[in-house]
Amino acid sequence: MSADGLVRGPYAEIARWLAATPQEALERRRREAELLFKRIGITFAVYGEGGDPERLIPFDIIPRILARAEWDALSRGLVQRVKALNLFLLDVYGGQEIVKAGKIPAALVRENEAFRPEMQGFVPPGGVYTHIAGIDVVRTGPGDFWVLEDNCRTPSGVSYMLEGREAMLRLFPDLFARHRIAPVGHYPEELLETLKSVAPPNCRGLPRVAILTPGSYNSAYYEHCFLADEMGVEVVEGPDLFVEEDVVYMRTTTGSQRVDVIYRRIDDDYLDPKVFRAESVLGVPGLMAAYKKGNVTLANAPGGGIADDKAIYPYVPEMVRFYLGEEPMLSNVPTYLCERDEDRAYVLDHLDELVVKLTHGSGGYGMLVGPHSTAEQRAEFAARIRAKPAEYIAQPTLALSTVPTLVDKGIAPRHVDLRPFVLCGKEVRIVPGGLTRVALREGSLVVNSSQGGGTKDTWVLEDDPADITTPVGEAG
Repeated sequence: MSADGLVRGPYAEIARWLAATPQEALERRRREAELLFKRIGITFAVYGEGGDPERLIPFDIIPRILARAEWDALSRGLVQRVKALNLFLLDVYGGQEIVKAGKIPAALVRENEAFRPEMQGFVPPGGVYTHIAGIDVVRTGPGDFWVLEDNCRTPSGVSYMLEGREAMLRLFPDLFARHRIAPVGHYPEELLETLKSVAPPNCRGLPRVAILTPGSYNSAYYEHCFLADEMGVEVVEGPDLFVEEDVVYMRTTTGSQRVDVIYRRIDDDYLDPKVFRAESVLGVPGLMAAYKKGNVTLANAPGGGIADDKAIYPYVPEMVRFYLGEEPMLSNVPTYLCERDEDRAYVLDHLDELVVKLTHGSGGYGMLVGPHSTAEQRAEFAARIRAKPAEYIAQPTLALSTVPTLVDKGIAPRHVDLRPFVLCGKEVRIVPGGLTRVALREGSLVVNSSQGGGTKDTWVLEDDPADITTPVGEAG
């Protein structure tokens, strides 16, 4: 709804559909969606705390809709931001000009746990560090998008975007017939072309691509296999690969085959026991030597974590200005760095109002949502912040937008974010939409799948009814 109680243009047909569809029919379709996801095997593994290691991610059947003009403006800002992040990585592992210019504190870079000195002086093929970026955005009003988080290491969730669209096409063909919706199904093709475009200098012939997974116990293992199948490439584990004379090979039933590009879904620490953790059995001994000799490309490049560290996040708008000479199209959420005395004092005095996060945290863990916290929880976080202030940031609690969601009691508003996926190779590619994550608990702001959140299909309308509003009665 708009502020004056009218149905917003992009949702006009959905409003009519919901008004004409009984609750029982919606519930039946939701059950059908759940059965479909079970049959396909779409799971998200959750380990520890007695969780179900192979549970379904809840899928909401009411789509989240964006007008084309909204998406076009957002996508321009995303492309700009990811270009700046890649230039930042190229710089901090090179001349560190942004540090010399005083735009980012030197200690924040050089003493950061995510900084990989092993990458200093090395330029990846094509100069690209982050080939697949997932940028989490939220909105607080029409067209008012804010970047909540940058994911430059191994962002997940794209398989749920693709399978969610497939499920909606099967379950609601009549609803699709009423809209012109931008497609997302070509993402695997775009991903494969992106990976091939950054083949290493010493690649011979057509680049061979493989996905390196830590194995079936990883939370996103389904996605690794899904993407490999969609791209027509192999999914491999560390023992399936070996390095000989600084060249990476894959063991197959027909003999060893050279691998040119590895889309790796394991963390830096486990990539190569000769360089990082010696005890790692997930990686490939000698992989980094092959990488630096120009015989293989790693996507995303090791060391990219420095770009999505939450302590670096406040400086991304300055990166855009410094490297591109442009004003940022997308805004950051105001952020307090607890290592700063002034910021820390403010945070400790306003814990009941703020969201506190670990600088190296993910998945919604290690987080305090002040307005929904208890006095005991706030006291615990205050002690943590005082003990290790550099490990925490804080942000105001935004009035996140809500979208219609099917819950047990009917249709209700629930908070959402959006993770579009930006691909960088010889060119920047982005499919229209992304993964909408929804906080299914009433009032909750935590959308992470590991914290009980669900997903929605995200529709970008090819038509642009952004300025059209309809009285509720007419929409019904």
